[in-house]
Amino acid sequence: MGVYHPVRSFIRPVFKSISAAIRWKRLLFNDVPPVFGNAKPKSGSHLLLQILNGFCQIMPYRYVEAAPIRTITRDGNRRSALDIQDDIWKLPASVMGWGYLEPTPEIISILCRPGRVNFFIYRDPRDLLVSQVYFATEMDEEHGMHEYYMSLPDYSTRLKAAITGVTEGSLKMVSIRERYDAVFKWLEQKHVLCIRFENLINNRDTALNEMLNEVEKTGYKIPVSRGEALSSLTKAIQPERSHTFRSGKTGGWREHFNDEHKKLFKEVAGDLLVRLGYETSNDW
Repeated sequence: MGVYHPVRSFIRPVFKSISAAIRWKRLLFNDVPPVFGNAKPKSGSHLLLQILNGFCQIMPYRYVEAAPIRTITRDGNRRSALDIQDDIWKLPASVMGWGYLEPTPEIISILCRPGRVNFFIYRDPRDLLVSQVYFATEMDEEHGMHEYYMSLPDYSTRLKAAITGVTEGSLKMVSIRERYDAVFKWLEQKHVLCIRFENLINNRDTALNEMLNEVEKTGYKIPVSRGEALSSLTKAIQPERSHTFRSGKTGGWREHFNDEHKKLFKEVAGDLLVRLGYETSNDW
């Protein structure tokens, strides 16, 4: 986890706001709709973050908040609904928030209101598993699963644990099927545009157009042409600049799932992939 820098946390918003005032030649930034970018962990949150930063180049937003708002802390503790609500309410006008929020009634009551813009990004559960195991093992020694994964003999065993979930003492990680319960709840929300990570990689212009349309559904008119907007957002997307970047591709699970992993996944997840639209049957 990064070290908290109080001076930097004060200077950044001031600097960003001054830069926005110069760029947009204005002091007030309260005519744009509130935007929140939400993600399933290890599903492309930093890709979404880059797009939100691109929004600041085509619409008069001051900046994107540096720190994500989380339901579950990095060390595995669940935050109270009041704390999360407070974080959302504290977001200044024209400052975009982002994070990893579950669809609890309290969070839905704030975010899913007319006039707000919400994006939620998710990905193929198989790719999520590969990414999560790699990240927790190789890239983040403070991850809640790091020590447990390192206690296992190899990657194959770690991937099996990620599929089935883990309950060992105070350590608890739900199965892959349970992980996606929240995704289906977000998919049900009227005021949330749910975006597949795969579409942002393989069908980017269509996905970005949908995001821009979602902003304009609030009645706000984006002040640049659609072509200029797409060009700016495309330039903003630079996955290799993310500290969590590994491959930036889709379907990488095929390189890691053997027949045993496939069988176990199907036993645990059931029809999850079919319900999500990633497969037409369980014969994959």
